[in-house]
Amino acid sequence: MAQAEIALIVGAGAGLSASLARLFKKEGMNVALAARDANKLDGLVQEIDGRSYACDASAPKEVEHLFEAVSNELGAPNVVVYNASGRVRGPLPDLDPEDVRKTIMITCYGGFLVGQAAARRMLKAGSGTILFTGASASVKGYANSAAFAMGKMGLTGLVQSMARELQPQNIHVAQVVIDGGIYDAVRPDRLTARGPDGGLDPDAIAQTYLHLHRQHRSAWATQVELRPWVEKF
Repeated sequence: MAQAEIALIVGAGAGLSASLARLFKKEGMNVALAARDANKLDGLVQEIDGRSYACDASAPKEVEHLFEAVSNELGAPNVVVYNASGRVRGPLPDLDPEDVRKTIMITCYGGFLVGQAAARRMLKAGSGTILFTGASASVKGYANSAAFAMGKMGLTGLVQSMARELQPQNIHVAQVVIDGGIYDAVRPDRLTARGPDGGLDPDAIAQTYLHLHRQHRSAWATQVELRPWVEKF
């Protein structure tokens, strides 16, 4: 019997990452979830029979400890998803520099740390998939959202560089740009005014991540943009 694949989702919570966790489990993978507050993952961990880990993705030592723990307890991850981000909004003159720094650290620098740790292990294994969650701000900066734009655009540059370096070594690197609002189980009415499918279904988004992981290497995608059919772009 083939050994089960190991999936690690960093920045896990109740939204998209929960859909990813359920789908990966359905596909027969062993799933590890990481978040600053691992206690919030208890219900999801029980549901998917997974494992949770506390990790600040912007702290190098914590990221290294996370990968060591997952590798020791489950095995080296075959697919790693970076889903963490920070956000601070407001007029540029009013932004607190420390809040901006924290946003960039978790949105972009954390992606580098997780991508680096994943790449080191996948290079030894000879294969693997590293996926990053992007947003509208990955490709366009909005007013009152400078910090988020810096973080997400920086992440786009990271993905492009990693893909060019690592894909010739059989490691698939890709970014999923989510251009629109995701339906939220906690606030189901938030996007209903836009009509049917006015927001993105997190389960449908998860299918794209799985597809990227399963793609044949003769036709790898590096960036995929997802948006509702009613979204203006």
